Amino acid sequence: MSSFEIYGGKKLKGELTVQGAKNEALQVLCAPLLTSEKVTISNIPDIVDVNKLIDLLQTMGVKIEKVERGTYIFQAKEIDLAYLETEDFKKRAASLRGSIMIVGPLLARFGKGFIPKPGGDKIGRRRLDTHFDGFALLGAKFNYDAGEHFYSIEAKKLKGTYIHLDEASVTGTANILMAAVLAEGTTTFYNAACEPYIQQLCKMLNSMGAKISGISSNLLTIEGVKELGGCYHRILPDMIEIGSFIGLAAMTQSEITIKDVSWENLGVIPNTFRRLGIKLERRGDDIYVPAQESYEIDTFIDGSILTIYDAPWPGFTPDLLSIILVVATQAKGSVLIHQKMFESRLFFTDKLIDMGAQIILCDPHRATVIGLGRHHHLRGIQMTSPDIRAGVSLLIAALSAEGKSVIHNIEQIDRGYQDIDIRLRNLGADIRRIN
Repeated sequence: MSSFEIYGGKKLKGELTVQGAKNEALQVLCAPLLTSEKVTISNIPDIVDVNKLIDLLQTMGVKIEKVERGTYIFQAKEIDLAYLETEDFKKRAASLRGSIMIVGPLLARFGKGFIPKPGGDKIGRRRLDTHFDGFALLGAKFNYDAGEHFYSIEAKKLKGTYIHLDEASVTGTANILMAAVLAEGTTTFYNAACEPYIQQLCKMLNSMGAKISGISSNLLTIEGVKELGGCYHRILPDMIEIGSFIGLAAMTQSEITIKDVSWENLGVIPNTFRRLGIKLERRGDDIYVPAQESYEIDTFIDGSILTIYDAPWPGFTPDLLSIILVVATQAKGSVLIHQKMFESRLFFTDKLIDMGAQIILCDPHRATVIGLGRHHHLRGIQMTSPDIRAGVSLLIAALSAEGKSVIHNIEQIDRGYQDIDIRLRNLGADIRRIN
């Protein structure tokens, strides 16, 4: 198990280039399973979870050619369907939450799909019902082996239908969408997630020959086609990393420019950080964050304490609430953080309290942060990263804290952030990786 050793309290300066979006990558990398033709995808982040999915696809029989760092050609001409019932497949797929999204393309093209109960962050319940309910509506039959924790689904022919999701699940939408593009007839898909990741997947599928309309809304119409072809697709910059870097600049009083952010796809993210008092400027397609000695949390117009909560797009993404919470610890003022979607994502606050933060964990979903306004700096401690987003939040806290911090289990951070220690050192951070 590797760790980060960090000496905090240093002001950073420079430019950061954002990696490709992890959440988009895990979806669009499964789309080549829908065709036997070549699909080229660029701006793929070089991170653990994405590399695991690439390895899984290759083991399934997808021919993969690395053109350059971040750009690959995929060709799913000969898929070994028998491999999908082996113990090796179960082990590989179970280690990655994103593996669930191979099921929709396999079902659409080959009439059957298999997946073990996938792993991922321990951030609360993340049910798969939405995925399989959607497949069933398209005409598939589903089976779950509770003893083996193994899902299987099959259909002789998928048929278009009306689907109204009970939750706007991003991965559920992606999976059902990839199944529906090859279904016979028209699928009307209501309460679909409409995050930029889904918009990107829709555009990619259309460039492969699919007929999807209503992109960017929560009502998609899919006219099924008989087959799809190849395409070129470029992944968006990672909005979660962009928000993380805004928080990093504020916490460390640093002047940082975040390059090529695809501003039009950031939604409410910039304004949410502004409500914490953080100054940021749009410069072309870059975000410039000036060094700030202090920042003050906004209130509601009646003077009551601000509440920041997550919601499906175009609301604020749950993946950045932990960053907001950390940044608020050194602001002037108070804020209530309400994590509606996952009940275990705030459980890293005990580490921040140990560092000197003033936080009241009200329940598994809500925490009140009383900003210290830098009158009392955080102090370095030893801690363990519980998941990707909490891990990078603790990393930001450590970079702003006085003294030495050690963060264990950084493999969690590596799952979502590409070369994070190298990029931080280039800004002047005192951070090193130890075994």
